[in-house]
Formats: sequence, structure tokens, C-alpha cells
Amino acid sequence: MHSSPDTAVARLHEAHGRILEQLSRVIVGQREVIEELLISLFSRGHCLLEGVPGLAKTLLVSTLAKSLDLSFSRIQFTPDLMPADIVGTDVLEEDRATGTRQPRFLEGPLFANVVLADEINRTPPKTQAALLEAMQERQASVGRVRHRLCDPFFVLATQNPIEQEGTYPLPEAQQDRFMFKVFVRYPTFAEEFEIARRTTGVPGDDAEPVLSAADILALQQSVREVPVSDHLVRYALAIVRQTRVGEEGVPDFVSDQLAWGAGPRAVQFLIVGAKVRALLHGRSHVTAADIEALAAPVLRHRIVVGFAAESEGVTPDAIIARILESTPSREDDLSRDPRFQTIFAS
Repeated sequence: MHSSPDTAVARLHEAHGRILEQLSRVIVGQREVIEELLISLFSRGHCLLEGVPGLAKTLLVSTLAKSLDLSFSRIQFTPDLMPADIVGTDVLEEDRATGTRQPRFLEGPLFANVVLADEINRTPPKTQAALLEAMQERQASVGRVRHRLCDPFFVLATQNPIEQEGTYPLPEAQQDRFMFKVFVRYPTFAEEFEIARRTTGVPGDDAEPVLSAADILALQQSVREVPVSDHLVRYALAIVRQTRVGEEGVPDFVSDQLAWGAGPRAVQFLIVGAKVRALLHGRSHVTAADIEALAAPVLRHRIVVGFAAESEGVTPDAIIARILESTPSREDDLSRDPRFQTIFAS
């Protein structure tokens, strides 16, 4: 049974407010991070979080799971972690009545609704691959048997930007499986003051469940029914296709500063994410502002800055900002621009 767009707007907008209310009991600030995590969750995507230690990333994710009444699992990735340690393994179990032994699968920590993969860049590629298979296929393979994972299934992987010795950075092709790369930044003075006041006094109230797993699955389906105009699809394509070095119509600064651009997944995630953002903000239609707001988290891990530009301090976010500035959001301006006519014809 399909819900009307207005019903989906009301349900998700109300849920957004209630989730923020519950999270604010435990988490100070981080509104932008929380919104990006919720957009990813309701889009059936996954997130890569990056931030220095001590910014309450684990607390944020576990509190989010609690407010959504979802099971939560945290995996601390280490250099000696093997795929069976996260997926699970088959064991022989003896039936005391008959004396026979039967194989039984013991589920690993991957079998939860919300999985926090802490410091994913500290574990070898084979274990990273087991996690990435689960993210993509929503199943885990043990021997010849495939085990279905929980639904909803949401992975948040963290990377520590410091202490890179002895790590296994995720290849760009693997990072592409994450919908967003979210930066968890230092709090403002006022936020840090409140953190210090709360954490050194008597513990406050804990977050209470707002939605159930069934509610989340229904809302994920409702998101897909939100209409998007052809113009906004072209606008998303215009932004992403400008990152592809060597293609027709690409700006000179992109050709000079980027070594590699984003693939089709970027467009898909931009559009689906824009639908969720519109619903969270109480609208049944997507605007150009929704796409612009998600351009950085969608693209920053899908484009590769060239060596010369990187040595000069150029960041992916700076390039994305310049692309947005050079891309008209109005339909007439975009369709009449000769450079974008070339991009759309290629």
C-alpha cells in the first residue's frame, strides 16, 4: 500500500523533529552530521565518517540507533581482524539426544541494524572486502551459504585522519560504495562548554525510541515515490559530469586540479538524498538547494585531487564549491548555456 506524498512528508518531517529532540538529550550540536546520517539511512545508503578521536562519533551512532529502536553493533577494526570475526562462523553442535553433530552458524557483529565499523582503515583488505560485500549485497557469505542481514541495515565506518602509519586506506573504488563521506568537526566554544558541563555532572536522560524498524522500512519506500523534475536530474548530472577530467565542457580548473572524477553512483545518491532532505524539511518536492546541500558529502570521496593541486592545499570541497558556483540552477540559464549544451550532448 502506497502512501501519498503529503503523508510521507508529514511522517518524515515529524520523525525528524522527534529524533533531533531525543538526540539532543545526549549529543550537543552536530546538527549537520545528524541530518546527513538520517538522509543516508532513509536512502538505504551507508556513511563514511571522518574526524579526530574524542568527538563522540561512537556515542552519536549508538544514540541514533537507540532513538530508532534498532539493534546496534560496534566493531573495532584492527590489523589482525579476520572476515570470520565480523561475519560469523559455522560450528559443530552436538545433539545430546542422538549424539549426532550438526553445523550451526554463529552470527558475528555484522548482524545488527546499525553497525559502527570503527577505524575501517586499520584492518586488511580481505576484512574490508567482507564488510563491503555485506553493504552492497545486504548478505554475508560463509563457505557456500549466504546469510541475509538485518533490514534495515546501515553501516557507518569511521576513518581516523591522523596516525596513518600501518593502515590500509580504502581504495577510491571501495569508497564509492558509501553514499556520503561526513566530516565530524570540532565543536564551537558554546557547544564544547555545554559538553563539559553535561559530562562532568550527573548523567541526564537517555534517548527514547521514536521509530521502529517497520516504520523506517515504510519511510524508505515512501522516499522513492517523491517526484523529481527532469531539470533537477539534469542539474545533478551537470554537477557530477563536470568532475570528469577530459570530458567535453569540463571547466579548466577541474582539468588542472583533478586527477579523477565521480561515476554514476554520485548522481543516483544526489537525487535520492535530495528526496529525503526535502521530506525532512517538510516539502514534497525537491529543489536545487537540496542537491547543492548534498554535493560535498556525495562527491568529496569520489573525486581525486591531483598531486600538484593537493600540494598547494586544494581540497575536494573547494573544487566542489567552485563547480556549484559555475553551474546555473535556473532551468533556462542551464539549458541555454553553451558549455552545458556541450556536456548534455556528450
